[in-house]
Amino acid sequence: MKSETTNIIEVKNLTKSYGDLVVINDLSFSIKYGEIFFFAGGSGCGKSTVLKQLIGLETPDRASITIDKKDFFDNQTELTKEFGVLFQSGGLFASMTLAENIAVVYKKFTKLNDNVISDMIDMKLSSVGLSGFRDYLPSEISGGMKKRAAIARAMALDPKILFLDEPSSGLDPISSAEIDDLIKELNTSLGITMVIISHDLSSIFNIANRVLLLDKSVKGQLEIGTPEQLKNSVNEKVRNFFRRNIDFE
Repeated sequence: MKSETTNIIEVKNLTKSYGDLVVINDLSFSIKYGEIFFFAGGSGCGKSTVLKQLIGLETPDRASITIDKKDFFDNQTELTKEFGVLFQSGGLFASMTLAENIAVVYKKFTKLNDNVISDMIDMKLSSVGLSGFRDYLPSEISGGMKKRAAIARAMALDPKILFLDEPSSGLDPISSAEIDDLIKELNTSLGITMVIISHDLSSIFNIANRVLLLDKSVKGQLEIGTPEQLKNSVNEKVRNFFRRNIDFE
């Protein structure tokens, strides 16, 4: 395993605009191997925009991005195979069982036979606490279970980095805490680097190693650090966010 002091993601001078609207301007940061790293901030601060640049859904106006010491733009096809992505909606196909949802990934990206795929599906569902649910449709399980199933699918190809967009969105406090526990367990047991978008303070304080707080007034980073550091920041705006979870402008 790589040293926890070594960066797996390095971003320099990330800038992204939509027409005349500049959302992110000259943002630089790094993420360590095995880290649980959060992006947080108020509405419109650019959290989702940054995520889209990191996973290759959009192309930035300007940026240097390296993943695992490789230039992202020169090796995008290769590197994105090492990503797992959980979108906010979960993205499960409603007409498919949980097993079929995961099988889609194996059939598209591997040459494994059906028996091996079936065994892999059972392993992935077991790893997220869903043993015995392979033949259920998404409509037949709870919101928290749908998120678990979506995480199992995102982990199908054993990614080095798991990107999660609001993983606890729409869940009750108990289900949200269970998702936090699952993320921490997967991070600890498998060493997966977790990159998470969230404004859920309970999740941030429960599992984040570091947090990058974005703010639309500066079109980028307001501050970066551990949750406790940000809670006690000298910047009043940062303190207010981490003490009261205000959705500031």
